Amino acid sequence: MAYGVAARLLRFAFAILTISTLASGASGVAAEPRSVAFLAVEFLNDNAIYEPTSDAERARIAKIEEIFKTRLTESGRFRFVEVDADMKARIAAGQELGKCGGCELDYGKTLGSQLVAWIEVQKVSNLILNMNVYMADVAAEKMIFAKSADMRNNTDESWSRSINYIVKNYLLPDDLQG
Repeated sequence: MAYGVAARLLRFAFAILTISTLASGASGVAAEPRSVAFLAVEFLNDNAIYEPTSDAERARIAKIEEIFKTRLTESGRFRFVEVDADMKARIAAGQELGKCGGCELDYGKTLGSQLVAWIEVQKVSNLILNMNVYMADVAAEKMIFAKSADMRNNTDESWSRSINYIVKNYLLPDDLQG
């Protein structure tokens, strides 16, 4: 008798779990990752006349791009499309991303991506910097993500912590990786 009740409770619990899983949209099939064209890390050095961009800052620019792409790819939600050297040169020669009347969306259309992303780092001084991460939906022609982090100190650690903070806490908030 007790065995029959336990079996019915177990079947009932399984049915509830199955229904709640289906209702939440977690059908066991992962959604296709969205394609992203990463356009650039733009470095705005407010005092370039007095203190030109250093090799260390150029290395940090490359590192935050790598961190950004790696974290998003590892999430399984995004995949990056190839941005060839000619397109990179075209982007670099063009107007500032986000302030160009939609040029970033045109780049995304040309590259065949669903999203475009770019990062802007503004250096006011070696003590005061700001990192902004942007993503736009190419088909919808609208910005879907824009977050900022202020940095204090111009070091590898401050740059890495800032990009990781934005990605972990705003772009992938349910990402449980450290």
